[in-house]
Amino acid sequence: MEQLTDLKAILHSKRANIYYLEKCRVMQKDGRVLYLTEAKNENQYWNIPIANTTCLLLGTGTSITQAAMRMLAQAGVLVGFCGGGGTPLLMATEIEWLSPQSEYRPTEYVQCWMNFWFDEQKRLAAARQFQTARIQFMQTVWSKDRDLIAAGFNGHDEDIASVLNNTRAKIEQAQKVSKLFQIEADLTKRLYKIAASRTKHGDFVRERESVDTANAFLNHGNYLAYGLAATTLWVLGIPHGFAVMHGKTRRGALVFDVADLIKDTLVLPWSFICAKEGATEQEFRQQCLQAFTDHKALDFMFEQVKTIALQHHEKKGEAR
Repeated sequence: MEQLTDLKAILHSKRANIYYLEKCRVMQKDGRVLYLTEAKNENQYWNIPIANTTCLLLGTGTSITQAAMRMLAQAGVLVGFCGGGGTPLLMATEIEWLSPQSEYRPTEYVQCWMNFWFDEQKRLAAARQFQTARIQFMQTVWSKDRDLIAAGFNGHDEDIASVLNNTRAKIEQAQKVSKLFQIEADLTKRLYKIAASRTKHGDFVRERESVDTANAFLNHGNYLAYGLAATTLWVLGIPHGFAVMHGKTRRGALVFDVADLIKDTLVLPWSFICAKEGATEQEFRQQCLQAFTDHKALDFMFEQVKTIALQHHEKKGEAR
């Protein structure tokens, strides 16, 4: 059995790579995880740096060996099966995350999460914190990212600033999770309208089954964000079912709550910008991943989940 004896551990919050693969075979060879593509005259092997990878999306026409899965599990890489282009909903299927089994993940975060989760008012407070952090992140990023500002997504613009400030005020006053859902939906609709106006997209309607480029890019980018959120929760040892907003209606539950922290800030504007520029799916994916890295999206997710988990619990100096 191959052992990862020389594999250097990299914190998940600092890992750089998300892979989406299609029409290939993932395997283990000489102590490394590779993917094989079949060319006309020869087969080509490409290395996957598993120690620096958060999640692996396997699209259409892929297969994976047991030995490769073992090494991915040892490195703590989440593996997900999806439809074409990383967008399962377009293929009328659901993504299934295969979480590496480890009994040595931290216990304090799930225990602290459980400490408040059964209290409805504390769950509501946590949901408000997620939504407020989402607004703060957007205000910060859209006020300093030169590329987004050049494309018209400037947090200081009157219409954008007004929408974000008003939404933030409504979030603070919300007394029910259903009200937060309503506020969230209203914000996203307004952001779609702003994005369509800035990129001269015309009348835009968000439809997950639509084949237009902006909708396809939104689907694709959102699933990249779900990969980061699933990784965050797996590392911290918090099950997906203990959501503060989405749990009653969506099986992804807490994954969706955490992914919402960054989706509108990074995925939404780049979906419209890349659609306007006629980018390919691969070019859009690379742009999304670069934005995640530039703005430390995974770090931000970890910080927010850890903060909410620990705030209701007095940390004790227990040795681990």
